[in-house]
Amino acid sequence: MATDAINRRAKRLREAIEYHNYRYYVLDDPEISDAEYDRMMRELEKLEADYPELYDPNSPTQRIGAPPLEEFEAVTHTIPMLSLANGQNEIEVREFDQRVKRFLGMDGDITYVTELKLDGLAVELVYERGDLVVGSTRGDGVNGENIIQNLRTIKTIPLTLIGKEIPVPERLEVRGEVYMEVEGFKELNKKREALGERLFANPRNAAAGSLRQLDPSITAGRPLNIFFYGLGEVVGHTFTMHWQFLNTLPHWGLRANPLARQCQDIDEAIGYYNEISQQRESLPYEIDGVVIKVDDLDLQSRLGVISRNPRWALAYKFKPKQETTKILKIIPQVGRTGAITPVAELEPVRVGGIEISRATLHNQDEIDKKDVRIGDTVIVQRAGDVIPEVVKMVESKRTGGERRYQIPDRCPVCGADVVRLENEAAHRCIGLSCPAQLKGRIKHFASKRAMDIDGLGDKLVAQLVDNGMVRDVAGLYHLSKEDLAGLERMADKSAQNILDAIERSKKKPLAKFIYALGVRHVGGHLSEVLANELKSLSNLSRVTEEELVAIKEVGPEVAQSVVRFFRDQQNRKIIERLQKAGLAVIEPGVDEVAKLKGLTFVFTGTLEFFSRDEARDLVESLEGKTASGVSKKVDYVVVGSDPGSKYERAKELGITVLTENQFREMVE
Repeated sequence: MATDAINRRAKRLREAIEYHNYRYYVLDDPEISDAEYDRMMRELEKLEADYPELYDPNSPTQRIGAPPLEEFEAVTHTIPMLSLANGQNEIEVREFDQRVKRFLGMDGDITYVTELKLDGLAVELVYERGDLVVGSTRGDGVNGENIIQNLRTIKTIPLTLIGKEIPVPERLEVRGEVYMEVEGFKELNKKREALGERLFANPRNAAAGSLRQLDPSITAGRPLNIFFYGLGEVVGHTFTMHWQFLNTLPHWGLRANPLARQCQDIDEAIGYYNEISQQRESLPYEIDGVVIKVDDLDLQSRLGVISRNPRWALAYKFKPKQETTKILKIIPQVGRTGAITPVAELEPVRVGGIEISRATLHNQDEIDKKDVRIGDTVIVQRAGDVIPEVVKMVESKRTGGERRYQIPDRCPVCGADVVRLENEAAHRCIGLSCPAQLKGRIKHFASKRAMDIDGLGDKLVAQLVDNGMVRDVAGLYHLSKEDLAGLERMADKSAQNILDAIERSKKKPLAKFIYALGVRHVGGHLSEVLANELKSLSNLSRVTEEELVAIKEVGPEVAQSVVRFFRDQQNRKIIERLQKAGLAVIEPGVDEVAKLKGLTFVFTGTLEFFSRDEARDLVESLEGKTASGVSKKVDYVVVGSDPGSKYERAKELGITVLTENQFREMVE
């Protein structure tokens, strides 16, 4: 047993190591030598090895990585992690400034904070009484994945906050960007090349791939860093300005980018953008723009959000990187909505560190406007530094042998007519049984954010469609084990796993089902809005455009698309077939809405009657919340067999613990 003296020594060592991490990584001003730091770390490692009861997940020794996970748990963000609207030029930035002033009814200048827009992966960390308890990805903005074991391996993330100068809040949710510096990225790829492993395309992909490893020891070996930039919920401390928040972060041991600046008006913010764009190539990490935020947090609150973007912030993007290459041919690509996108096949060229051989031409209007032809020499860029696109042709390189291109009037996949609807730029295949569309629809329907049918990958979907076994999404629910077992590389156990996943998908919240249907213009967030407002599939199928437009966040285009979808006889027949096959979505009915409203649940251990995802879906369909970590904000912890540390933590905090049967009684 560890004596009080040993406990005190371990505590002092942890505090000292965290302090020196802060001096080294945040202040860039170390006070001790590397050798002295190593001696302290070795002493702490020995104490924890000799006395296992000293184990603490937030000990500096735990940065080496925990045991591998089977999967990531879901995390619901207390305050949604919103995406930013983009500004591509100075005119759009000044329009943003005018919109802010109009909305607030102000004539004077607005004070902004300008920050670098790092090209990495957004995460949220939750600290309670200074200790790191949850670390998650942004996900869809509402729900992310708990990657705390991986985040703990990043040395620039404090496991315990420092509160010497400014007291640490009781609870702090802080958002940041995990990134990889360019030199670290190059070294990582050199090592992977030597081992014969696939190379990462760019630092952002390397950072994202490193964070989503189920084995944290792999993450621990990657050169990851973080800068913090955003605030979620905070309890026990008050901020009035965003600039105040950024300047407080380093006092708690959290890195804020030193190049951020407070600007007194939009002119100064634009000047900052121009200044940073000149420095971009000399920075040790990649950035793709500058973020402009209203400084006053009260004004931010008044401005609020529109759809999934805050009205108080704008990402002012840099001009994309460009290269010159040649179009070898143009092929029509059919998407899951039937839209036909002309894609240029190119002589391979590297753009912004990535080799590209294909680029989008968007639609026929773009081809005609840019006068792009097969055989042309063209300038290509990565739009938003991500999607390759053809910018323009180089007329001086023309030889006379170039050929014009026209999107065909028959679908290249199914041979059905291709039409162009009024007021639309896209040409569309109208073949309801078009395999190209059907494969995409099935993959979307089965995706994790939709019906979450695990195992339905590209190859299996292609076999099901090409063999005529599934002619629409409802056909999935009529498959038998014999059907699947006859397919390539499909053993009995694999076939049964697929059928089990299909069976589990028969009970999903209405919002997930709406999203799964793939209604045009309706993404995950609007699916939740429609489910919460209309309450049932029956109401949704009868709703009018006028009723939809009256719903906040629903515009005329979305309303028209929803009504058109549910009035279509073919779509109605497919929904009927789904219902006859046993699919019964969980609808947030009027009597049930308040059943779990305001309550937060954590699930731990192995559940017998539900999978973890099914239990979370059920809670959320009854307007409750789920969390991955146990804290004072949790109302119930539901335990299965072998519940582990979350059960012990719940007892420590006096949180109500439910068996799975008690939980079932509560929700039935």
